[in-house]
Amino acid sequence: MKISRKRWLIDLGNTRLKCALLDAQGRRGEILAIGHEQANALPVLISHLGQPSAHDELWLASVASVERTAALVQAVEQAGLQVHRIRTEARFGKLRIAYVEPANLGIDRFLAMLAACERDDGPWLLVSAGSALTVDLLASDGEHLGGAIAPMPARMRASLAAGFSQLDLAEGKASDFANGTADAIASGCRGAALGLVERSLRKARERLGTIPTLLVGGGGASLLADVEHAPVMHLPALVLDGMAVYVQAQER
Repeated sequence: MKISRKRWLIDLGNTRLKCALLDAQGRRGEILAIGHEQANALPVLISHLGQPSAHDELWLASVASVERTAALVQAVEQAGLQVHRIRTEARFGKLRIAYVEPANLGIDRFLAMLAACERDDGPWLLVSAGSALTVDLLASDGEHLGGAIAPMPARMRASLAAGFSQLDLAEGKASDFANGTADAIASGCRGAALGLVERSLRKARERLGTIPTLLVGGGGASLLADVEHAPVMHLPALVLDGMAVYVQAQER
């Protein structure tokens, strides 16, 4: 007799968490997103998880602080769910991580690449525009060719504010050539982020002989809508999709 159970997936980021249910066929369900600024975030999550059975389990991928991660794990375990923490591995399926120390690669990047490996439109340039801007180049055969990390425009503006007290750091509007300080700062910070992605696309083409498929995720993905030389595919749930691949593989 097959045991009925629920398998929950949680992607715990620096600004919010995303939660989804994985069905028996390995399909990810609808996503519940809860911002960390929400005062009752954990009670809302626990209510959403419902009354667990003895066989239910929760899989967690976290890039959040140790304290925030521990608080979530404690709340979930007290609610009666077993928690499985997913961590970056040097190899998983056909995915092979380029890092000399694979454990230093963020679990969100690992899982996004794991999800990409299930697609048939490689090679891929994966870009996450979240708390930081990350870029990873992934060959069609699953070989990770390395990546880059940079600040997001908001972080760049904060750095300018810390170092230059005379600057006009009001919220500006980005354009190609601004005619005021606030707009110029917005334009420069946005241009720096776009420049990293577009340069990465050029270098990827030089290395691979083809333009990779650009897969973009993260809350700041709209920033990259104007990337040149490549169509942009916005996939906001790529980390959860990678978790689904990982969990299904554990049961084969």
